[in-house]
Amino acid sequence: MAKLYSNRSRYLDTLNPKEGTVKFLLEYSQALSVINYDKLKFEILLN
Repeated sequence: MAKLYSNRSRYLDTLNPKEGTVKFLLEYSQALSVINYDKLKFEILLN
């Protein structure tokens, strides 16, 4: 299994996301709040 992950991926250099995509993901991750209560998990998107 370790041998599969030891080689460098050929797709690593081809990933060039747009600036808008990166901005959207960062803003979404900052607005997302996850609350764990007992065995429940609440995901809240704060706007």
